Amino acid sequence: MTLHLVLVEPAGPLNVGSVARLCANYGLTGLRLVAPRCDPLGEEARRMAVHGLAVLETARTYPTLAAALADCRRVVATSGRGEGEPLPLDPPERALAWLRAAPAEEPAALVFGREDRGLANEELRQAGRLLHIPTNSSYGSLNLSHAVAVVLHEWQSLQRESSAAATGACPPEPAPRAALEATLADAEALLLEVGFLHPHTARARMAKLRTLLQRAQPGSNEVALLRGMVAQLRWASRRGLPIDATPSVRTFPPPLPPP
Repeated sequence: MTLHLVLVEPAGPLNVGSVARLCANYGLTGLRLVAPRCDPLGEEARRMAVHGLAVLETARTYPTLAAALADCRRVVATSGRGEGEPLPLDPPERALAWLRAAPAEEPAALVFGREDRGLANEELRQAGRLLHIPTNSSYGSLNLSHAVAVVLHEWQSLQRESSAAATGACPPEPAPRAALEATLADAEALLLEVGFLHPHTARARMAKLRTLLQRAQPGSNEVALLRGMVAQLRWASRRGLPIDATPSVRTFPPPLPPP
């Protein structure tokens, strides 16, 4: 799916240049300008575009929003008003998920309105979904380029999540319970030995440590790392080494057998 970013009557060349730069940042090449009220190729726009200059120079200009959207099936328009809209407002993740569901061969569009007054209702009605960026209710207006940055960040996050799901990428499997419990047992013995735990409170404190590790769901390599740390600390404690000891030659205990 080819995503086009559409700016309706942009008035600020700095904003246009910044949006071109954002398009380059997030891998978009299709910038469309509807009746711009500034020179999109002027010095200010070029200065802000930086490495997005190619996007700026190839941006297409249209007389109306309808013309800019003529080849698009799925359109998401942004609105900051929060009420009185012709369609319900969706949060970015919901609106963009609908946009991403477009078939691969179909062009789609993200539409942003004027800096001073956004999009009119007749323009919003040309979209299939309306996207609203949640902001503080006391001052909800966002700069045009800032709004584009927020939405494109959400778009890329959605793309990454979808790619990860498609490739089966997922967090590592948690370590076997036996390995985790053996590590906790070693840790409890060490903490009792050095006086951090006391027999009458050990059970309650170890329950908190077990809960912490349970939330983290460490994998086998991580549990092995923790167990190795506990073994090394126990060896150092029994030898009576001070915390800042830096002997020129150190000997280390033999490695633990595999769990």
